[in-house]
Amino acid sequence: MQTGLLRLLKIEFQLKICLFCSMRKSLILLAVIFSLAGCFQPERNCSDFKTGTYEFETYLSGELVTSRFVRNDSIEIDYFQGNTDTSSVRWLNDCEYILKNLNPKNMAEEKPIHMKILTTSKDGYTFEYGVVGGTKKERGSVKRIED
Repeated sequence: MQTGLLRLLKIEFQLKICLFCSMRKSLILLAVIFSLAGCFQPERNCSDFKTGTYEFETYLSGELVTSRFVRNDSIEIDYFQGNTDTSSVRWLNDCEYILKNLNPKNMAEEKPIHMKILTTSKDGYTFEYGVVGGTKKERGSVKRIED
C-alpha cells in the first residue's frame, strides 16, 4: 500500500514540476512580448503639421462643436463660434510647441498651453495638451482640411 502511495505521490510531484516548467516558459514568453511591445514607437511625422488649416471637434456641454484653426510657423488663428483668437506659436521641437494667446480676455487665457503631437496619420494627428506647469492633460485629434 505504501509503495502504491509513494508511486502516486512521485507521479503527482513530477506533474507539478512539468506544470511549473510550462508556466515558467509562458511567463518568460510573455515578458519578452511585453518588452518588445514597449519598444514600439508610433509614427510621428510632426513636421508635416507645422503649418496648415485644421478642424478640431469636441463636446462642449454635451454638444459636438467644431473649431477651425490656421497655423503658420509662428502664429495660430482659431475660429470658434463666431470668435477669432490669435496665439503665438513657439516650437520646442518637431512635435511640441507652446501656444500663448496674444489678446487674452481673462486670467485663464493668459496661461500658455503646452501642445504635444503624439501620433500622426496622412490626414491629421492626435495630441495632448495642458496648461504649462499644470498636471492635468487632455487629448484630442485634429483633421487637416488644407495644406
